[in-house]
Amino acid sequence: MSRSSPESMSTPEPTLRDIADKLDRLEADVTALKGDVTTLKEDVMRFNDRFTNYQQATQWVVQLAFALIASATVTVVISSVFGR
Repeated sequence: MSRSSPESMSTPEPTLRDIADKLDRLEADVTALKGDVTTLKEDVMRFNDRFTNYQQATQWVVQLAFALIASATVTVVISSVFGR
């Protein structure tokens, strides 16, 4: 007498049609994920562009602030030296 395992008795063998259906669903899922990844790539590119713009603007503001501070310092020193 051959003994069958309980697992083989409870789950039938998948048919070729079942496997093909699962492959079709997996293909659809992969296609959807590919579209999501493409969308995310585009979003990241836009974010990187905006971040670069903000970074450049921040550098300009810092440079402007230092220039204004330097100008004010020079003005105060010159005014003190010449006594005006």
